[in-house]
Amino acid sequence: MIKVVHGLRQLARDCWRSRISYLFLAPFMLAFIAFVILPVFLAMLLSFTSYNGFGVPTIVGLKNYMNLITQDVIFQKYALPNTIKYALLVGPGGYILSFFFAWLIYQLPKKLRDFYTLAFYAPSLAGGVALSVVWVAAFSGDAAGYLNNLLLKLGWIELPQVWLQDPRYLLNIMIIVSLWTSFSVGFLAILGGLATVNPELYEAGRIDGIKNRLQEVFYITVPSMKPQMLFSAVMSIVTTLKAGQIATQLTGQTITPRYSGHLIINHVDDYAYLRFELGYAAAVSVVLLVMSYLLMRFFYRILSDKEGAQL
Repeated sequence: MIKVVHGLRQLARDCWRSRISYLFLAPFMLAFIAFVILPVFLAMLLSFTSYNGFGVPTIVGLKNYMNLITQDVIFQKYALPNTIKYALLVGPGGYILSFFFAWLIYQLPKKLRDFYTLAFYAPSLAGGVALSVVWVAAFSGDAAGYLNNLLLKLGWIELPQVWLQDPRYLLNIMIIVSLWTSFSVGFLAILGGLATVNPELYEAGRIDGIKNRLQEVFYITVPSMKPQMLFSAVMSIVTTLKAGQIATQLTGQTITPRYSGHLIINHVDDYAYLRFELGYAAAVSVVLLVMSYLLMRFFYRILSDKEGAQL
């Protein structure tokens, strides 16, 4: 007990000595607590209740989590497998593509580099507009759809395919579209990280026996920009696991045909905004939060320096 009191006193003295610094941090900390910490805490509390948004929440303990594991067929059969497949392909796929194209662009002259950076980054800015205008038209189910029109002219199909309403194709189309829009902030972070690598390291590497560009990337480039790689990995995880609007934007339906594009975030929206089972939706959200945290810890252990701080 004495040690705890002594530690609190020491913490108070340290805070008082750094009061000017904490004063500048206060706006951000207050916003972070109000819009991140507090909502997460309230969602965790809500996950132990049954609440329809109108009455008083009823405490049900772990019932929501037990139902999620044992009785929620849609979650087990569609939401979880779809999310795992989507995350495994879009997350690492988008991450690798971001690094690969950032590395290629960095080899170009400065003027061309800026042009290609904007060209790759622009789709992530367009967001829902690009999805509704470009991709819905591309996968339209009539003969005027870009893909159907091309395949009909080539003679590969005899009748137009209803791509976005067919459960066999929807999730794969979502993955393709998500990879197209995956060049976002993480892509820019990697591109900026490439500029921080000391060129003298490449010269030293060639003296030490590095013979090709692939070895340069593996032994010099990636180890020299681990902070940017870590940031890009975290952004890739967050963006992938919170994806859900893409299915609605492509199909125009809140619930996709036969749950073929149903992700965990769609499951949250289903129970929160359609069924008004907010306690259960909060439980699903907490599970998604835990999944995100575990994945971030995994990437942090891979990409962070041993002497760095831990999450």
